[in-house]
Amino acid sequence: MSALNITYRSTVTGPVLHVAGELDYDRATDLREQVDCLALARGQNLTIDLSRLEFCDSTGISVLLAARHRVQAAEAELILVGVPADTLRILRIVGLDQVFTIHPASETV
Repeated sequence: MSALNITYRSTVTGPVLHVAGELDYDRATDLREQVDCLALARGQNLTIDLSRLEFCDSTGISVLLAARHRVQAAEAELILVGVPADTLRILRIVGLDQVFTIHPASETV
């Protein structure tokens, strides 16, 4: 089991959260709390870099959806970057690839 490690970085377009490890039932609250603490301005982006994500279960996906709702309420945009192939496959199967803005890892901020 890998711990969840979340690091924060501020950029001109908005905050970037780098998520590494396992985003699962036991650890998803950590990401939710990080997102809830962010001050987002209208028109900013919240970028969540998942390029070092090792595992994501349904609770992790639920937290990403909650983050999207939180960001939209602030009139900002959520961008997922570097989504691992297995997680991207799940997002596609359930149609969430049409809900999230997803960029390849090469566009990591």
